[in-house]
Amino acid sequence: MFVSPLGVVSALLATTIAAAPGDSRSDLRRDAERIVAGGATGVQVRVTGEGGSMVVTAGVADVRTKSPVPPEGYFRIGSANKTFVATVVLQLAGEGELSLDDTADTWLPGLIKGHGNDGRKITVRHLLQHTSGIVDDYPFPTAIASSREYRRHRFDTYTAREVISRAMRHKPAFAPGKGWSYANTGYAVLGLIIEKVTGRTWHAEVDRRVIKPLGLKHTRWPGNSAELPRPHARGYSVFKTGEGFVDTTRHRDADASGGLISTTADLDRFFTALLGGRLLRPAQLAEMRKTVPVAKELRQIWPGARYGLGLMRRPLPCGGTYAGHGGDILGFSTRTGVTADGERSIVVSVSTERFDSAKRVLQLEAAVDRLVSRALCDARYDAR
Repeated sequence: MFVSPLGVVSALLATTIAAAPGDSRSDLRRDAERIVAGGATGVQVRVTGEGGSMVVTAGVADVRTKSPVPPEGYFRIGSANKTFVATVVLQLAGEGELSLDDTADTWLPGLIKGHGNDGRKITVRHLLQHTSGIVDDYPFPTAIASSREYRRHRFDTYTAREVISRAMRHKPAFAPGKGWSYANTGYAVLGLIIEKVTGRTWHAEVDRRVIKPLGLKHTRWPGNSAELPRPHARGYSVFKTGEGFVDTTRHRDADASGGLISTTADLDRFFTALLGGRLLRPAQLAEMRKTVPVAKELRQIWPGARYGLGLMRRPLPCGGTYAGHGGDILGFSTRTGVTADGERSIVVSVSTERFDSAKRVLQLEAAVDRLVSRALCDARYDAR
């Protein structure tokens, strides 16, 4: 069922309750409602500070029933998954099981080759930092460009080796270490390296090394299931102007670049524990934090952004920086951040992905960015 986004947004704004000036929860909710007004169906926000966590929602969980967004709902975390994978790789480096300077061929001989791609020159560090030069040719739903393609391909599955093989049909964007280009395929390679080193799949190692030790009871790998656990907001995508919101909640995309399902509470616990030094030894956390500039086109969306080893860092308008990792996958957009001093953190889940125009994408991103910056800069957002 396709529904006009303008109709949903108008209905939501008509029911908004005016907030009292200076009320931090109301201000946060108002910022979340601006994200809905920017073209999303629903939003969950969790801000954690000195007084604990504050959670607000805006919009609807279902455009047909107009049910409210559950404040503890599950969602697909997309590329925030990369930080989980990077954490495992860095733990293995800290244990001496591998080196960041190992080449891909050290562990997966002959896998990366052809059309100028050379696994003998690409290191683990390059893969973690998107400086390998590998060009994506990704078959998963993130590459779907229309509602028709979604319906035809939403249940397709591919192995990591199949994903890598597709990328090898293309010449690299640059020589390893000589540029920056976001490559989901690089994390497919890292997933296989984890399996080669440990004898267990990447998601089994994430579960053993991260999820269980931190008690992340609502973070899970979906395997071949296309379903989301309940409760959850439905995820929607807008593929082209005039088509409206397409329900893209159900699909299969469970690989190492973006496969996990989680909640705002679990993601907040993970990122604060990681950046607080609970998951990595000091030397490995320092390596994760070493950054390079992202590509110019991404800096237009995220000014000042720099990328470490599975971790992004951005400046705050109030001074200082925050670190985290976003995720964009059919139906869901995730943004996370922890201030440099670790005193405040945020997780935002937007249950809409837009592909209809660059203007709408930038409009929605700007609304999310405003909320993140205000929440991390303003002490009033500490929960009381």
